[in-house]
Amino acid sequence: MQYSKNMLVVMTQRVFLCLICLSLANVAGTSSAADIIPGTIVKETTPLKIGIQKKLRDLIAETARSVQGRVGVKAIVLETGQSEALNGEQRFPMQSVYKLPIAMAVLDQVDRGKLKLDRKVRIESSDIVQISAALDRKSQGKEFTVAELLQYMVSNSDNTACDVLLRLIGGPKMVDQYLQNLGLKDIVVANTEKELAQDQAAQYHNYTTPDAIAVLLRAVQEGRGLSKSSQALLQRLMTQTSTGLKRIKGLLPPGIVVIHKTGTSSTVNGVTAATNDVGLVTLPNGHHLAIAVFVSDAKADLATREAAIAKIARSAWDAWSK
Repeated sequence: MQYSKNMLVVMTQRVFLCLICLSLANVAGTSSAADIIPGTIVKETTPLKIGIQKKLRDLIAETARSVQGRVGVKAIVLETGQSEALNGEQRFPMQSVYKLPIAMAVLDQVDRGKLKLDRKVRIESSDIVQISAALDRKSQGKEFTVAELLQYMVSNSDNTACDVLLRLIGGPKMVDQYLQNLGLKDIVVANTEKELAQDQAAQYHNYTTPDAIAVLLRAVQEGRGLSKSSQALLQRLMTQTSTGLKRIKGLLPPGIVVIHKTGTSSTVNGVTAATNDVGLVTLPNGHHLAIAVFVSDAKADLATREAAIAKIARSAWDAWSK
């Protein structure tokens, strides 16, 4: 059969259109809508990657059930954006996790010349918080440098040091102002440690979300809002954290660099309002895993709560360390 030149052109166009449709169908089967926006790079999601992500999600959900309470998780590889979350947008009491943004606000004042690390501060009787890891009644009348107080507050989670530093910078409102200036939301520092000790309900006013803490951890890693020297000091102090060693670090391989800050409430009538750990884990390829795990209003014992945090951290490690 003979075809005219015009007929051949039409047939060629139809074949070309069919090929385009098939190509788009294949892309739609492997990518999200965001992946095929003009100007973006389409990344294929292989069955293996889908399987790893689902396994991680299932492990987090299964582990969370063991604590008999509410669990919030955010885990994200900062360099790639790979992430998983559970109740990431919900609010959880921070307890001593709030000492991390407080430390950042103190270091900001050091960077701006309002405070000096070698400035000596006298501990007054009104500063002593009953439950303190280092600075108790024996510290009354003694002097400590701002640098020493930072170490006590961050590395040892000392409550007295926290209140002294809050007094120096102008109170919790100055921490909130610092966070707002950085554009960080859903992290609220409202009370001193002494106020938290006097009112169990106050801890719920000092809240955050796992999503928000992940953003704060990115700021710590990237040095947003801090000079290089202050960033290095903060990370060193967080590396030396002596609390919660069975939480994020609990099941990770020995020698892994982990900078973190814990938070723990008392247990009242068999319920613990907060068992938390947030931090940055250096993966074997040099990438950084920001992870925040909050266990709230849980009936399980301490060992079970800490084991849950450790298992979640290890699950994220296993998913993204290879």
